[in-house]
Amino acid sequence: MNAPPRFQTYLVGGAVRDRLLGLPVQDRDWVVVGASPQDLAAAGYQPVGKDFPVFLHPQTHEEVALARTERKTAAGYHGFAFHAAPDVTLAQDLARRDLTINAMAEDADGLVIDPHGGQRDIRDRVLRHVSPAFAEDPVRILRLARFAARFADFSVAPETLALMRGMVAAGEVDALVAERVWQELSRGLMEHQPSRMLEVLREAGALAKLLPEVDALFGVPQPEAHHPEIDTGLHVLMVLDQCARQGAPLTVRYACLCHDLGKGTTRPEELPRHIAHEARSEKLARVVSDRWKVPTDCRELAELVAREHTHVHQSAGFSAEARLRLLQRCDAWRRPQRFAELLWACECDARGRLGLENRPYPQRERLAADLAATLTVDLAAVSAAAMARGAQGPDIGRAVQRARLEALHAAST
Repeated sequence: MNAPPRFQTYLVGGAVRDRLLGLPVQDRDWVVVGASPQDLAAAGYQPVGKDFPVFLHPQTHEEVALARTERKTAAGYHGFAFHAAPDVTLAQDLARRDLTINAMAEDADGLVIDPHGGQRDIRDRVLRHVSPAFAEDPVRILRLARFAARFADFSVAPETLALMRGMVAAGEVDALVAERVWQELSRGLMEHQPSRMLEVLREAGALAKLLPEVDALFGVPQPEAHHPEIDTGLHVLMVLDQCARQGAPLTVRYACLCHDLGKGTTRPEELPRHIAHEARSEKLARVVSDRWKVPTDCRELAELVAREHTHVHQSAGFSAEARLRLLQRCDAWRRPQRFAELLWACECDARGRLGLENRPYPQRERLAADLAATLTVDLAAVSAAAMARGAQGPDIGRAVQRARLEALHAAST
């Protein structure tokens, strides 16, 4: 990227990291050194930043930020004061970044500037903080956990893990705002190995603060006949990785995160069975969604999966009448896409078990076929025929259900 005279422009952060890792570069971030906001505006750069000076390049329209430093002023994510001026150096800008692998820059000639050993940590597959200033921003705990889910073969440096534990103990995580937590959690769930995010958060002590309902699942046993992995927490990790393996959308992954939350509240005398855990899971999924202001589509699917996943698993032995009632409870005729995602989540749940990762799950295909068969019923014709016979109100609804049941029977023969 060309900059006006006197300005020095550097490619920074993730673009440099991903190029060194041999990965496709999705977004390019640029830093300009030696300029003021007025200088960039005079050169045709369009200001777009709210919290600190960010501009759009006049030709490429890529984002360009002024080199800046930051100072902690209060607890939480928003407690920072930023300083951007011509005298701020590239070294100062890189020093404020979170991880060494994100604190590299590249000049116009392709020379990598790496003052904190990012290339070494890429070689050694280590996630390491740049400086003690990492502890000033609790969002960085979530970011690091998300990077662990993206780069699953990277370990967390022991000193970085110790620093994160200290941040949690100091209450920094308690100051996080819901929107930012959800942003990072949702991105982590969509990474290549989402289980690593939960593992790192748990190792740091942050999972118990952010998702205590999930943290409570570790160490809780399940019947070995259905869950060879036994531990409920381990099962959830395996289910999430099964989601990633199948390329499931965020709605399905979030639902799988929440599907067994009720097992963490099973009374000790009832273990390893978890009677009526579905209703408890549904309630706790709602609690988690409220806490982090989870979008409606994710929230609704999570509650549905929590409530119905056991019934879906058992549906192979259901009569046509029972399968019809399941479709009705799931509002499948009005929400066919959500029903399809319910079945997808249930398949991930069934395969997220030790040694059962590749087993068939015919319930998904069978129930999808049931829905397709019942959707062929001409509701207007059935309703008109019922009214012609003098049916009113609930009687019309029962006529529709009878027609759907006949369609199920016909499709099963």
